[in-house]
Amino acid sequence: MLQRLSKPVDHTSVPSVELTSQRSIKDSGYAVLFIGPTIVLLLIFVFFPMLKTAYMSFFLTNDYGQATAFVGLSNYLSLLTSPAYLSSLGATLIFVAAVSVLTVVLGVALAVAANQQLKGIRLFRTLFSGTMGGSISVAAIFWLFAFNPSVGVFAQLSQALHLPVVNWLTDPKSAMVAIILSTVWMNLGFTFLIIFGALQSVPQSLYEAADIAGASKMTQLFKVTIPMISGTLFFVTIVTLIEAFKGFGLIDMMTEGGPDNATNLLVYRIYADSFLNGNFAQGSTESILLTVIIAIFTLIQFKFFGKRVHY
Repeated sequence: MLQRLSKPVDHTSVPSVELTSQRSIKDSGYAVLFIGPTIVLLLIFVFFPMLKTAYMSFFLTNDYGQATAFVGLSNYLSLLTSPAYLSSLGATLIFVAAVSVLTVVLGVALAVAANQQLKGIRLFRTLFSGTMGGSISVAAIFWLFAFNPSVGVFAQLSQALHLPVVNWLTDPKSAMVAIILSTVWMNLGFTFLIIFGALQSVPQSLYEAADIAGASKMTQLFKVTIPMISGTLFFVTIVTLIEAFKGFGLIDMMTEGGPDNATNLLVYRIYADSFLNGNFAQGSTESILLTVIIAIFTLIQFKFFGKRVHY
């Protein structure tokens, strides 16, 4: 009776378990093989420098960047009470706000214009995205020539209109405007291309329904277009904000933080303090503070604008 009630053992399941285990080990090996080099590179060139920078911000350093004396939070306190640093922070916030707003607004305007079915519109689409193909050095040379007070485009235009010629890059009041304009021009191609791609996915039936309802083009923009691409706008806004905080190349080649520190933004200040002045402790402290500032603004965007995104 016991032999009849007992369930026979299926010996074929044992090899199946072993094959599954071997396949899992093999897959893990492939994963390590493909991901391992990336992890090693990130550890060497990203995470270790970050930890090293955070470590050096609590010390004084010599000319070789070696930590000499532990000072705790003194570097942070001296920076946060420094008028020069607070001035750079204020200039950076103005720069970031102007660049972010202008880049996104102009990107939307150009993308909406390029999305129209007009003759020859493909040429304008190519021109609008053309800044993506230029390097920072080429852009700096172009804008240095454009802002030249003698032979620049703006000088020639001012003379033709009988207006006073502005020394764009030597006047503290206009230098920031020049840097903002050149940065917006440099970033506009990427923003336009991303938003234009999002517009291609908006169903035409929505616009047809809006036309039947008698909605104007401006109403369609704010009631149909922007809600439908709000996810893309959210992404572009965050990327533009972070890139604006990291602005360095055009400033280094066009103004070098001047005149009178008018364009001495946080990233250029980090570069100058660390590599020009040899104060690696202060440069490390400024780097950590910049990271915290970017994180705070990014979290604010996720908190207040993430809820308004329609997927």
